[in-house]
Amino acid sequence: MIRRTLACGIAALGLAATPALAADKVKVGFVSTLSGPGAALGIDIRDGFNLAIKHAGGKLGGLPVELTVLDDRQTADAGKQEVERLLQQNHADIITGIVFSNVLLPVLPAILESKTFYISPNTGPMDYAGAKCNPYFFVSSWQNDEIPGAMGAFMNQRGFKNVYLVGANYPGGRESLGGFKKYYKGKIANELYTPMGQLDYSAELAQIKAAKPDSVFFFLPGGMGINFIKQYVNFGLSKDIQLFTTGFSADEDTIKPVGEALLGAINSSQWGWDMDNAANKRFVEDFKKEYGRVPTLYASQGYDTGMLIDGAIRDVKGRIENKAALRKALEAARFNSVRGSFKFGVNHYPVQDYYLRVVRKDEQGRITNRTLNKIFENKVDPYASQCKMPAG
Repeated sequence: MIRRTLACGIAALGLAATPALAADKVKVGFVSTLSGPGAALGIDIRDGFNLAIKHAGGKLGGLPVELTVLDDRQTADAGKQEVERLLQQNHADIITGIVFSNVLLPVLPAILESKTFYISPNTGPMDYAGAKCNPYFFVSSWQNDEIPGAMGAFMNQRGFKNVYLVGANYPGGRESLGGFKKYYKGKIANELYTPMGQLDYSAELAQIKAAKPDSVFFFLPGGMGINFIKQYVNFGLSKDIQLFTTGFSADEDTIKPVGEALLGAINSSQWGWDMDNAANKRFVEDFKKEYGRVPTLYASQGYDTGMLIDGAIRDVKGRIENKAALRKALEAARFNSVRGSFKFGVNHYPVQDYYLRVVRKDEQGRITNRTLNKIFENKVDPYASQCKMPAG
């Protein structure tokens, strides 16, 4: 009886109905490739993410940030180990950072089963774009098919009819070439997949030369693409066979080591450093001041990921323990993207524009990318119609 009376007294005072207080901090786990041949990509994503936190006043959505940065060393085993630490020891509220799909796909089930939000700042695998879409999985970059697909569509417009395809042999590489083929209507001279981390392409280049295609499209991110381009030019193929790629192999991280050999390279991307909007201008200028280099598309994706999180936490007034509300806030994507137009589709993958870019010298003689024209507008990825998003 005494217990019942006490409970009633508390309810009468309104204490039982007091809403949960906002969290005192947000725990973010950042796992990425920070060593080895793909390290430049992870470092750029990390630096862009950190700049977003700085622009948000050193917080995310008004909450202090406990940021744990870990290196997956581009292997699934290391990724699993670090993700387990974030889930079991750090009790992360949000995880992000992974560059490569061969790392993400093996670790993602554990993250999603724990009902922890994962926001991908790079790879957008088709596995979770369709029937396996998940309320706790968001992609702030692109679906793997779309940037290569934009280049396939452009090559159709320009009348290329016999292309040779080269890709890295991992899920992201296979999906990228698959995306290209969805839109390209000409002949495929051959389709080669090379081991992850391969740096000598002499055998592949000999095969390309013998096949005599009118064009080559390749997807080899990081150091793989740098070596491929250098060897392609040294082999003399660039004189007769037009080289096409995605922004992943024709951005500032590739331009610096490759140099003039990359001039004229035509590539596709969802972003360019010269895009004319206020958020992008601020990002580019401050990134250059902070890190002493021009940002890449990877850095822009890390930045947008941070600003997406900042906006969502702000919208829920710091109450990140309310996962249903946080999910809705993430879906609303109320932030100013460096890309300009940005929103999520039903599958939590971006609906956005894709552009044609070319590597050229600017007015100061610097080798850099220039954004040309739009290839796709408000593009929805091809798997979104298969997504029946479950409740959180």
